[in-house]
Amino acid sequence: MKNEAKKPAPKGWLDDGASLETGETPENGPAGVPKSWHSIDWAKAEGNVRRLRQRIFKAAQQGNQKQVHNLQKLMLRSYSNTLVSVKRVSQLSAGRNTAGIDGVRSLTPKQRYELATEIHTDARLSKAVPVKRVYIPKSNGKQRPLGIPVIRERALQACVKNALEPEWESRFEARNYGFRPGRGCHDALEAIFNAGSSRGKRVWVLDADLAGAFDRIDHHHLMRSIDNFPAREAVRGWLKAGVMENGRFSPTEEGAPQGGVISPLLLNIALHGMEKAAGCRYIKKGVGREKAAAPGTPILIRYADDFVVFCYTKEEAESAQERLGEWLAPRGLAFNAEKTKTVHLDQGFDFLGFNVRRYGGQLLTKPSRAAVKRIKERLRDEVKHLRGANAEALIAKLTPIIRGWATYYRVAVSSKAFSALDTYVWRLTYKWGRYTHPTKSKTWVVDRYFGRFNPAREARWVFGVQQGAYYLRKFSWSKIVRHDMVKGTASPDDPSLTQYWDKRRRKTIPKAFDKKSLSLAYLQKGICPMCRQDLIAGAEYQPDNPREWIDWFAASRKMMHKHHLVYRSLGGSDERSNLRLVHSDCHRQHHANDQRVGGKIVAARPLRSA
Repeated sequence: MKNEAKKPAPKGWLDDGASLETGETPENGPAGVPKSWHSIDWAKAEGNVRRLRQRIFKAAQQGNQKQVHNLQKLMLRSYSNTLVSVKRVSQLSAGRNTAGIDGVRSLTPKQRYELATEIHTDARLSKAVPVKRVYIPKSNGKQRPLGIPVIRERALQACVKNALEPEWESRFEARNYGFRPGRGCHDALEAIFNAGSSRGKRVWVLDADLAGAFDRIDHHHLMRSIDNFPAREAVRGWLKAGVMENGRFSPTEEGAPQGGVISPLLLNIALHGMEKAAGCRYIKKGVGREKAAAPGTPILIRYADDFVVFCYTKEEAESAQERLGEWLAPRGLAFNAEKTKTVHLDQGFDFLGFNVRRYGGQLLTKPSRAAVKRIKERLRDEVKHLRGANAEALIAKLTPIIRGWATYYRVAVSSKAFSALDTYVWRLTYKWGRYTHPTKSKTWVVDRYFGRFNPAREARWVFGVQQGAYYLRKFSWSKIVRHDMVKGTASPDDPSLTQYWDKRRRKTIPKAFDKKSLSLAYLQKGICPMCRQDLIAGAEYQPDNPREWIDWFAASRKMMHKHHLVYRSLGGSDERSNLRLVHSDCHRQHHANDQRVGGKIVAARPLRSA
């Protein structure tokens, strides 16, 4: 196939007027443009993007800035990148059903294909469209302002992010865990535990929080940081796009819209160098070993705009706060005076829903009181709303909440909190039973709804349904497991760490499935055989607080289907050897291309990437 005629890229998208093309090179997409969304080879497209990201990372790691820019330009005009970006914002993103100012949401496969074609063949950079202002509740009762771009610009931002992120992944500090691929809340918590347990010397902590970090990032400083990036004018346009709220337009002279695909990366870029500003220093302890904090220096651990600094003395912590305040000022940022404080480890502090405190010289991490209070309120509200419903509906609603919350907190000392919550849930379900059957006795309610419904356990007071094995799980059934923290500066974009991330993916498969699905996920090494991507997206897609984690965890279970290699309609069995665990979207795409006669499937399609 001959390359199509080159079409000049719009001014500002690439700084040298490089062309958009649909060629046959691996990075520029498959040989031959797919005819529909369901005909796209996702394993190949994702592989092209992954390899290009790794090449950018390696070039940046070696300090070859010219090659970095050339590869970034290649990524920006990559057809595979366009397809993958549209898929992520319209199928995988939790906000795919949230519309921007144009009201467009929930794209059909045909609309996704048309959007990808438009982005790749038409002018990529028109004037940026203002974001839509939306407010969501915060844990403290206040409202968090979000800026929601239209879907087209979300896809464009995802394209740009794939070009910009690998370069900065090669630079970011080891103890930066927020909004980065392969990293998450639990890595930050484990780093805090290690820093606080380190011989008990760094006992004073600067527990810091930035005031409206996303809304106050200085544009000039940020643009200087990405000065040589080929699509810097696109980034500038999104920063200056403005906000629409209740039909009124407001310009944006500072900040990045919290809700944009690229905004978390821009925040990390703006805060890069914070460890050095705080006085953190590292030393090599041996050949092949990770860098350790130098004696006498503080340790800073950051998750997005929340961070803590472990120091030897109170004066050192106060000095670190003063230095950081001066460092933050040119970036348009400042400390949140209400949430920033200096505490001793014996007093403790809360971080990402956990309480970190030393008891008799031993450091422990537990679910915070505020987090326990919030989950009780949510459980109570859900049960109250389900008065009049049947037991099956109550179990279906509460199970993902319990499972998700327990999974988030199972990495800490949570046994007592789990037991207390089990008691609380028992009271709620008992009261629900009494309300549902007001004319029945207490004994009747207990005999109907409580029993040994879980055959694998001896628990007597399990809420369930007499007919069938349908019951409500308990918090305490989640085993306490210490999190395996990501090592040093390890990044999925580093081509030298491919085996490390393969092993890590297999070890960290979440317990979101039934036993058969979990077994399949383990045998598949956590990979979907159709698209060759993680069955459950990693920290890149995971939320950053316990409440959202519950919803993400519940949704992740719906993202999986069991695929029969030989279809059941053609005589296939449910044996494990005939099953593969795949993404629900991949499953639908696979069956959309089945061979049919008279509406009936006549042959099982082999897995494209099996």
